[in-house]
Amino acid sequence: MAATPRWLAALVFAALASCGGSGGTTTGTVTTPPPPASAPADINLLFFGNSHTAGNDVPGLVAALVRAARPGRTVAAVNEPTWLFLDERLKHAPSKELLASRRWSVVVLQAQKYSSSGNFFYSTFEAAEWVRMARANGAVPVLFPEWPRRDLNESGDIFGLHLSIAEQAAACVPPIPQSWDIALAADPSLPLWASDGNHSAPAGALLAAMVIASTITGDSPAGMPTLASVSVDAATQAALRTAATNAVTAVPPRQRCPGDPYPS
Repeated sequence: MAATPRWLAALVFAALASCGGSGGTTTGTVTTPPPPASAPADINLLFFGNSHTAGNDVPGLVAALVRAARPGRTVAAVNEPTWLFLDERLKHAPSKELLASRRWSVVVLQAQKYSSSGNFFYSTFEAAEWVRMARANGAVPVLFPEWPRRDLNESGDIFGLHLSIAEQAAACVPPIPQSWDIALAADPSLPLWASDGNHSAPAGALLAAMVIASTITGDSPAGMPTLASVSVDAATQAALRTAATNAVTAVPPRQRCPGDPYPS
């Protein structure tokens, strides 16, 4: 039986999760936050994505790690709360208004559709256009390649697709798929996936956040702190830091955005 396309699985997941109240929706491990606060900070991070970004609060984890790397500086992470693929988001007026609402330090872009079978083509023009719009706003654009699904060898395809977007419009590309492969090669028992084998468990979200935060700051994940605010034990966090460090060392995340500044 063929695997369900990832974008379709995420779309179904989002539809099932959309039945909650206006203050934020929770289903399984995925939480959609209420509309973002308006107060800016010294370092402002904007996230556009779907359930893979919202799950286990990847934006909040990234903000915590960037905050630790920049003591004395305030850091705000805003996740646009509508779960959309990047082609859909290009038609979404609230997303464009949010992008224009302030000067963002970094814009993180997740939810590019792709064909797991390789038999279909999904446009990357929209993702490249979001990269261009982020740059026009003065932000550093960071693409968010998703981790591979459980038991599927798709890391290279996912990462290569995002590199192809960065070749159209220069963007940073964190090696998130590689970090999962490295972590699981060292310890196959690490609980990186949720039960569906598609979304992240808390440890998987933290690993992705480590790689994204390192991409943003330029600092090695090796020096990142153990976060007390997540349900991931200290030993597992140490293993994740090692995997993230090895990933960004082997695959530099700024190979397609070498001239972009780091937030200070």
